[in-house]
Amino acid sequence: MTVQDPSQDGTVRRGEFAELHRRVAEAGLLRRRPLYYACRGAALVAALAGLLVCFVALGASWWQLGLAPLFALLFGQLALLGHDVAHRAVFADRRTTDLVGIVLGNLVVGMSYGWWVDDHNRHHAHPNRVGHDPAADSLLFVRSTEQAQRAKGLRRFVARYQAELFFPLLSLQALGLLVATGVTLVRGTVRHPLLERTLAGLHYALAAALTTTVLAPLQALAFTVLFVALLGVHLGCVFAPNHKGMPLTGPDAERTDFLRRQVLPSRNLRAGRFVHALFGGLGYQIEHHLFPTMPAAALRPASHLVRAYCAEVGVPYAEAGLTACFREILRDLRTVGRSVPARPGGAAAAEAAP
Repeated sequence: MTVQDPSQDGTVRRGEFAELHRRVAEAGLLRRRPLYYACRGAALVAALAGLLVCFVALGASWWQLGLAPLFALLFGQLALLGHDVAHRAVFADRRTTDLVGIVLGNLVVGMSYGWWVDDHNRHHAHPNRVGHDPAADSLLFVRSTEQAQRAKGLRRFVARYQAELFFPLLSLQALGLLVATGVTLVRGTVRHPLLERTLAGLHYALAAALTTTVLAPLQALAFTVLFVALLGVHLGCVFAPNHKGMPLTGPDAERTDFLRRQVLPSRNLRAGRFVHALFGGLGYQIEHHLFPTMPAAALRPASHLVRAYCAEVGVPYAEAGLTACFREILRDLRTVGRSVPARPGGAAAAEAAP
């Protein structure tokens, strides 16, 4: 139930990627970093314990809303740690990986690990391919003119103004994960449904008990809404620069070699170490897609090798600063949004007009 690594397929290790894989492996960048993840995990657990102590000590106060952004940031970092666990960047053993992943995902973060792994596997297998990559078929945003033409009702209105609504819509990301988790666990479509249901149920029971015991009802509601919205924005801002605003791939992508299939629809973030730490290493999206099991601490040095190799073989290597990334994303969303008919049937009527 771990995230599959397509680069381990023997058929992938041919041609240009095989040479890049050899160089990266010889540099020692594929070996696991247990000490790095032990320190990172311990720091997050300590931060969570500290925030919970502050939450209880502060009591029924509206000042608790000031802690909501810190909780959102921390839970985003815990989710990113779970991402690395699922990719087997932390543990070599699959059973240990799944157990720790379920505990982190369901009990700590409150998101179904089994659902997320299935969703993420499809993303890595078909990055930015409409109809195959869930990230390219988002309920919140339309990524192609075909999706824009099919949009109806409220979705059509939102799609038309999706660039202007981009950041408000990101606040719904965490809520979407909660809904997907609930639906998945009710249907039991994961490998360990009983364990996932039990741990997710325990997560939400403890969260509800803590907020309603410490806070007044209106305070608890305001804190929860703010936390969920900020967590959605945090996760959305981490994942948006990776592929949004980059070329979508079509059916011919399957005939493209692995190196180009992973590099061309991906974008790296040009930023300092602090920003990359906030992104859990996923600002190095090209390297992560080429080597999914690579520890986050190795992505930065790997980027130097990958960038140079892409230049050597003539593969475009997309990289932009944080502000430039979001400008490109908003520009692309605005362009696609303009193709949404102003009224139902507008596109069909325009095509039928003499």
